[in-house]
Order: sequence, then C-alpha cells, then structure tokens
Amino acid sequence: MIDVGIIGGAGYTAGELIRLLLNHPKTNIDFIYSTSNAGNKVHKVHQDLVGSTDLEFSSMINPEVDVLFLCLGHGNSKAFLESHKFSSQTKIIDLSNDFRLEKDRDFKGMHFVYGLPELNKHAIQKANSIANPGCFATGIQLALLPLAAHQLLKSDVHVNAVTGATGAGTSLSDTTHFSWRDNNFSHYKAFSHQHLGEINESLFALHKDALSEVILVPNRGNFSRGIFTTAYTDFDGSLNEAKDLYKTYYKDAAFTIVSDEEIHLKQVVNTNKCILHLYKHNTKLLITSVVDNLLKGASGQAIQNMNLMLGFEETEGLLLKANYF
Repeated sequence: MIDVGIIGGAGYTAGELIRLLLNHPKTNIDFIYSTSNAGNKVHKVHQDLVGSTDLEFSSMINPEVDVLFLCLGHGNSKAFLESHKFSSQTKIIDLSNDFRLEKDRDFKGMHFVYGLPELNKHAIQKANSIANPGCFATGIQLALLPLAAHQLLKSDVHVNAVTGATGAGTSLSDTTHFSWRDNNFSHYKAFSHQHLGEINESLFALHKDALSEVILVPNRGNFSRGIFTTAYTDFDGSLNEAKDLYKTYYKDAAFTIVSDEEIHLKQVVNTNKCILHLYKHNTKLLITSVVDNLLKGASGQAIQNMNLMLGFEETEGLLLKANYF
C-alpha cells in the first residue's frame, strides 16, 4: 500500500480523485488538505461518498507521503510548492496548468513531465513529477496525435468542442447557474483557449514542420460532464488508411479506443476512456473524440499516471463503469 495526500480537496476533480483512490487496491489516503473545510467530514462536501469514508479534511500535511496530488486552482500549485517542502521521494502529480508548458516544467529542482500517457508513457514511468493535461487538451490531442506522428498535419485543423458544466469548477459564475445553463448553448474563448498552448507543443514535438493551425471553438453544453469534440482537416488517404493509422498508433493504449461505429458522450461518462471515430468526406477527415472531463480529462488520468510511475498495472483502479442508462 502506498500513502497518498491530496491538496485542495473540495473541488470536482478532488472528489473524483478521492472516490478513485478509496477504491484503488494499492492506495491509502493519508490526508486531504483543505483549509476552508478542515475538521469537516469529506462526505459532507462530496455527498456521493457518504457511507464510503469517514475521512475528515485536514489543515495538516504529511511531507513524507509517497504520492501527492495537487488539485488547486490554476496558478496556485507553484505558490503551494514554494511554501511547502516534501520528501525527495514523494511523487507529485499536479492537475492545474502551472507546469504543462515547456517553459514551466522545471521548478525548484523538479522536472514535470507532461502526463499524456498516449504520448509520453515511457517518460511518465521514469518521472517523479507530472503535469496532468487539461481536459480539452486531452480529447483534442488524442484526436490528432496519429496525424502528427505520421507528418500529416498539412492544413489547418478546425475543432469544435462542447464541455459540460463541471468543466467550469465549483465556483459559481453567471454562466454556471442552472437557470442560465439549462436549455442553453454558447461558445467562449474562441481561438484563444488556454489549452491551445499544450496542444500545439505536443503536436509540433511530433511534427516539427507542420503547416497547420489548430483553430478551436470551445462551447458550453447544458449537461454536467463530458467533452464532445469534432476536428477536421485535409487528408489525402482513404478512410480505411486513416483507420489503420489510428488503430496502429493506439494498439497498446489502455484507454483510447478507435470505434468503427459513430460515438456518443454517454459511452465515456464515468470512465477513463477516450473513444475516437473517423469519417471521410471528399478531402476532409473528420475525427470525433469523447472523454469525461473529470476522469480522462483530469482525475482518472492522474491515477493512470500514478499507476505508470509506480509500476502498477496501468488500468489499476480505473475499470469501474456504470451502465450509461
């Protein structure tokens, strides 16, 4: 059994992380740090955990834990690590965007490996610190990595992606209230979403002379969780050639599947899967991608990275799935 700690325990991603770790056969939750909730029962905040745990939020940390998960708001992980020191043996997995870009990956003697297993599996296995990818970034990169790896990004990639309300976190804003979100649809941060930086770095690392730009329009959907992405670009080959390319690229991927049938969001909600589907129309290849933003897009992928870092089976603790009805 390994001891794990969680920093920032009250948000959606922390709630999923706690649920997964409680059911992981090789982990013990040592502490869940939350200054605003210290002394409160965890199930008072994460109500789905009632009957599953009597753990309380703590204002104390154990610097000797085997694995530390940072579930803090963007920009806060660096500040936390500036003021708190952990054992050199502690493996750190950060779920914010603080260390995802190349210019930010070296910090206070730590090197953060970008934690997309389908791209960096071998580096993750050797890493002590991980920058967990963003949710949009995960679904979009998995839709495009095979093209980049085969030097086939020869024209712009147009991406339309719809996320559920949990993607905005637990803090209320004008666009997260039920009365606004219900029966509604809108776009935001068109062409400038913060996940474009990590997406482009990964794609250009595989295809340095790519001639394409990723043109992203993110949308708010009136559902709770999941990201449905469509991406299209020019592709000279046939549909069968594209399928062969994708299936070969992901043949050893534990959670990324290329489906011959059209896909929908409920296939991946409450799972760590990314499911892809390909369609060819004239010169355009359409790639559809679906992920759960809180699991493969956040906490599930963090557990997947932990498993790889510690030499566990990659799928350990991540195979539970409810019927989608």
